[in-house]
Amino acid sequence: MVSEPAIASAMAHRQPFNEAQFDLLRMMSYVKTPAALEDLRQVISDYFAKKVEEEVDKLWADGTLNAEKVESFRHLHERTPYRK
Repeated sequence: MVSEPAIASAMAHRQPFNEAQFDLLRMMSYVKTPAALEDLRQVISDYFAKKVEEEVDKLWADGTLNAEKVESFRHLHERTPYRK
């Protein structure tokens, strides 16, 4: 478990964490079992999947994305060329 003073100390020493990351770190102290950790992972995954779906819906609604564009992805090959 990470103590509040340890978190405050890390923040004071300019650790590369932002406020959201510290909030998640604080919440992790309540995760006591592998099942709870898996539940948390699923919630976070679902959150980001919903955000992606909302953005795709916006692109579809404004015409940036359409069936033709999606079909073109099937034939897209953007691999890094390697030297031989």
